[in-house]
Amino acid sequence: MGHGVGAPAHCQEKAWRAHFAICFVAVSAFVSSASAQKDCNKPIYLTFDTGHMAVAPLVADVLARQQVRVTFFAANERTQEGDGSLGEHWASWWRARAAEGHEFASHTWDHTYWRADLGTAQAPSFRVRPSAGPREGQDFVLTAAGYCKEIARAADRLKLVTGKTPLPLFRAPGGKTSPQLLASAHACGYTHVGWSPAGFLGDELPSEKASNTALLSKALRDVRSGDILLAHLGIWSRKDPWAPAVLEPLIAGLKERGFCFRTLREHPDYAPLAGR
Repeated sequence: MGHGVGAPAHCQEKAWRAHFAICFVAVSAFVSSASAQKDCNKPIYLTFDTGHMAVAPLVADVLARQQVRVTFFAANERTQEGDGSLGEHWASWWRARAAEGHEFASHTWDHTYWRADLGTAQAPSFRVRPSAGPREGQDFVLTAAGYCKEIARAADRLKLVTGKTPLPLFRAPGGKTSPQLLASAHACGYTHVGWSPAGFLGDELPSEKASNTALLSKALRDVRSGDILLAHLGIWSRKDPWAPAVLEPLIAGLKERGFCFRTLREHPDYAPLAGR
């Protein structure tokens, strides 16, 4: 007997019912997960600093799949592909993250490390050393106003490429600051954000001394409610990349432990600043 062009009506109905059941289960699971995240009273704050960006598309995939929003601290760092992490090559990537509801803040334009305080309390200046840009690896002096321009330049670029105003926050490269540096940045409208001790996820550490398995276990064991977590969009020196290998099991494991993920816009210390 030859086959007809279409399946019999009862077969089509059975297939439709099966498809509907699968979709219903998937949607129910998503709603249940979203509800649990919404009602969660154990918030944590995952943040990413820029890096060589090679893993950035994979990180974005994980965040989308897990329905997690984060805060990105961006500098115009050297990348494996393109013209810098805030260059035109990556502009569409940042725009897509803004559309997904992520938040952004400055990491200084040239990933500029604070090295020492100079000047006076009335006229502060700082010895700095950028790890990107035309003066990469060089020590030189920035006035307080010059350092503020470093912060603002990255924030302005983020606003241009995402269409979204960044948070009035910044993260100094390496977390290296001084009271004078923090005061100078605060005077020009920026509050520094570091990370929690348990929130250092270890993706900067040598693979030989800190395996992905060990870093995952440590984070799942030590992270506590309210912690700010730190990872990067690619570390040049790490042979066994942390991201995205550890990212998804970490997120899933923390969710299983009752944690929910929030951006720094929702952090009790920074929410009042973000509203101004």
